Amino acid sequence: MGIIKKLASQTAIYGISSIFGRFLNYLLVPLYTYYFSAAEYGVVSEFYAYAGFFSVLLLFGFETGYFRFRDKESPGRDTAYSTALIFVVLVNLGFFLLIRWINAPLSAALHYADHPEYVLWFAIILTLDAMTAIPFARLRAENKALRFAGIKMAEIMITILLSLFFIVYCPKALGQSPGSWVSRVYDPAIGVGYIFIANLLASIFKFLLLIPQFRGLTWGFDRQLFGRMLRYSLPMVVIGFAGIINEMLDRALLKYLLPYDDVTNLKMLGIYSACYKLSILMSLFIQAFRYAAEPFFFAYAGNSDARKVYADVLKFFVIFCVFIFLMVTLFIDFFKYFIGEEFRAGLEVVPILLLANLCLGIYVNLSIWYKLTDRTVMGAFVSLAGAALTIVLNIWLIPTMGYIGSAWATLACYGAMVIVSYVLGRKYYPVAYDLKRVVGYTSLGIALYLAHEQLPLDAGRPAWLSAGGLMLVYLLSVALFERRKIVVKPA
Repeated sequence: MGIIKKLASQTAIYGISSIFGRFLNYLLVPLYTYYFSAAEYGVVSEFYAYAGFFSVLLLFGFETGYFRFRDKESPGRDTAYSTALIFVVLVNLGFFLLIRWINAPLSAALHYADHPEYVLWFAIILTLDAMTAIPFARLRAENKALRFAGIKMAEIMITILLSLFFIVYCPKALGQSPGSWVSRVYDPAIGVGYIFIANLLASIFKFLLLIPQFRGLTWGFDRQLFGRMLRYSLPMVVIGFAGIINEMLDRALLKYLLPYDDVTNLKMLGIYSACYKLSILMSLFIQAFRYAAEPFFFAYAGNSDARKVYADVLKFFVIFCVFIFLMVTLFIDFFKYFIGEEFRAGLEVVPILLLANLCLGIYVNLSIWYKLTDRTVMGAFVSLAGAALTIVLNIWLIPTMGYIGSAWATLACYGAMVIVSYVLGRKYYPVAYDLKRVVGYTSLGIALYLAHEQLPLDAGRPAWLSAGGLMLVYLLSVALFERRKIVVKPA
């Protein structure tokens, strides 16, 4: 149980920076949309839509490759770290030089001929983010979660402060005093470009904080090790792209596949996207767990009880995710105020999307079979199959079921990936997962949610009272079945 507690504490620390990062998007969206027109904000949305794909491409999967091949015995001279770092740095410097060389025609092709600086700024952001990914991975591998979280939070706070400075303070100060010092650092013509500038300056600051981690560049480049790392890591690129398809494709297709006029289709897309954000608690936990679990799974693989620990991790992961599922669905009358009244018409997709995220989290746990056995190519095929299923189901379901069809497609995709991954894991890296508890707790959560939906409305009984009672049933059930694991015996 001590190992589980350690992983939980690491997850909590990583979660601070993860949650803070996600909330950054929500805190800044009102700022951006109040100060910029829809067309201007569309520029921001377009550029950041590219970020997901480039974040995968520019790393070549070497973040996971480093975890697999790192030298745990001699971390001060870890050739896997220096090899991965040198490769990623060279690739990204090449990427930046390429973008700088073709900046004019590329900006014109993207219809930003008047603002080629946008493309260049964004190229620098992508380059810095990719080059710092390996140093961040090293911090995770060395269990330096506090330093990891501290640097992430510093980057986030700088982005927020600079956004407020450039977007709110500078225009106001310049209007009151045109000849003040603000005129030397602020140009109104840049406009929405200050969003990129704030992000760029924060990325530079993050890079400076991580400079001590770049000392690995002097350790040398191992060509033979690089070949092994490349063969292991390249399938991770495929997996990453497939993951983006699974996560983002539905919102890209809704506009084109819904059987209404363009205005209504965009409205439906807005409702679905807003309701999607109500599943943020689940996705935040999964992201934090991912940061902590990946290096943990690799580091603990050599222990005699590794597979038993992996089974316990999955069980307690599901317990906590079902708790989140119930907290959001049972108390949806409170959570719905996170979005505007117009968007609440789509609340019925929230439970489906929460269950989809639960399946995604289970898949993250199960995926150790291909990572620990170097069968990343097979893992890539599983992700590609999931992406293909996502495409087919969205094309089939959206025209008849609307955005609810997209939600079911997401759940079906991740559910299928769980089943396939479990079957393959039983063959290549068998772990005695406690299926009775995993399926049981998930089924109990769904049953409690359905029971809450069927309860008759009673003006004399607030909805939160019955919701609290059903949540108590779940917690007591967990306490009853896991009392031997939860209760700490006195020394």
